[in-house]
Amino acid sequence: MTQVTQVIVLNGGSSSGKSGIVRCLQAVLPDPWLAFGTDTLVEAMPASMRTSDAGIEFAPDGEVIVGPEFRTLEAAWIEGIAAMARAGARIIVDEVFLGGGDSQRRWQKALGDMPVLWVGVRCDGAIAAGREIARGDRVIGMAASQADTVHRDMVYDLEVDTAHTESMECARAIAARVGRHLR
Repeated sequence: MTQVTQVIVLNGGSSSGKSGIVRCLQAVLPDPWLAFGTDTLVEAMPASMRTSDAGIEFAPDGEVIVGPEFRTLEAAWIEGIAAMARAGARIIVDEVFLGGGDSQRRWQKALGDMPVLWVGVRCDGAIAAGREIARGDRVIGMAASQADTVHRDMVYDLEVDTAHTESMECARAIAARVGRHLR
């Protein structure tokens, strides 16, 4: 059975190029798509959640530690994104699956039987680390530590590599898979 893609989930480490791909996807896809990222969730939380054991912490070495209050808010956020998709919005999710396959399963549970295109955004850790330094707004070490771990136990429909491919070319490859695909 074929269904129209309703949600595109991009998973990749910090500074892997997901946000650039999202902007290009919004430009090349024929219909309007809303974009939400894990950065959106973190920015929406009160500042106290970014310094609390119960919230989300960014260690000096780039490790990201999430606590129970963060997980509660994240679960509500995921359900909210899924509700928007069920209501008819086309959604692009820009995620960093710190828990690898366990993170994907949380999203799969919320999205249910909606048609989702799962995309792995890969980037060599050294290249992502260089981007991280150039950006100047990230904890140094996040990119290198996440480059491989976010892909652990993941199942993708498509993978792109931003170390060797520009964002627009990645977006076009993803867009070619959007539309109708087998479930």
